[in-house]
Amino acid sequence: MIDHLGFVQIDTNYVVERAHHHALAARVPGYKTEWLDQLQTDARIFESWTYAAGYAPMDEFRFSLPVRASLAQRRKEQTQAEINLMNKVLDRIGREGPLMASNFENDRVTKSSGWWDWRPSKVALEHLNFDGRLMTLRTKNFLKVYDLPGNVIPSGIDTTTPTSEEYARHVIMRSLKALGVASFKDIVFRARYIKEKKFIKAELENMVRDQEVYEIEVKGIKDAPLYMLAEYKSKKISISGDVYILSPFDVLNVYRHRLQTFFDFDYMVECFVPSPKRKYGYFSLPILLGDTFIARMDSKADRKKRMLTIHNLHFESVKLSNPLIAKLCDAISTFAKFNKCNAIVLKKSNDKVLLKVIQNSVA
Repeated sequence: MIDHLGFVQIDTNYVVERAHHHALAARVPGYKTEWLDQLQTDARIFESWTYAAGYAPMDEFRFSLPVRASLAQRRKEQTQAEINLMNKVLDRIGREGPLMASNFENDRVTKSSGWWDWRPSKVALEHLNFDGRLMTLRTKNFLKVYDLPGNVIPSGIDTTTPTSEEYARHVIMRSLKALGVASFKDIVFRARYIKEKKFIKAELENMVRDQEVYEIEVKGIKDAPLYMLAEYKSKKISISGDVYILSPFDVLNVYRHRLQTFFDFDYMVECFVPSPKRKYGYFSLPILLGDTFIARMDSKADRKKRMLTIHNLHFESVKLSNPLIAKLCDAISTFAKFNKCNAIVLKKSNDKVLLKVIQNSVA
């Protein structure tokens, strides 16, 4: 699945199971979180940056290099003291092996002012990670472990920097394989940290000319042009009719305009919205039935009490038959088990009748 999507976004939010596990569990029946840990241990995936931090197939490591170079160029010029600290960090990891931020002395001079107010050694570690001189692994508790690339990347993996054409083709192929149908805006979002993107547009035009990519229209959708891989032209697709509770950071949901255009679903994760302005809840999860978003569910997993609390289950303007309601109840129960919860509390819904039905079903 990671190879198919090309990238699975990582997010630290732990209200429910983290985004990378959640996205995979929605697609892979019986998914277990230790499988991702094992892939990391076996060096079959690595943590990288595209439009965000996430996991990518290790054999595509070289395509992370243009992003790392671009991130390094965006950084403001460093002082000599910062350069010296980065060199000391590199030297220590080279001598001692992989280390965590906690292994470095607390060199904070002033009190922390928030999440991203890192102390100097943490800043040095992150800068070294961004520009590729360090790579990161994750512990089972999701803490970062920093190591030299030579200790993480297996022998035989191509580490040469791709040409602009190679990188452009990678972005186009990867975006269209994951999204199916996409605009140029959607395609280049995977390269959002690359400063100049004209070469991607030029390569897309070449691929259309060579019929590797088709320019298409979708009836009723004004966004144009849209693109699709040639290999998808004759692909038969059937809708499962199942219910999926998705992560806000699932690749399907990160393009807000796509949800509006293709699914008529106006969605935004509200953890970034001030509390008084939230309409649906802090971390509302989109619920997809077939090809229709039917609801959004703001929930929180209490892992000590093993209880999933659904603060708000807000339904869209849809009519659900009894069999579909049963599928929704099954999906909620499965989601609770995935979050290691064996009890479910549903507090609020905009549909009072469905609220009672679902409460009785998942009790």
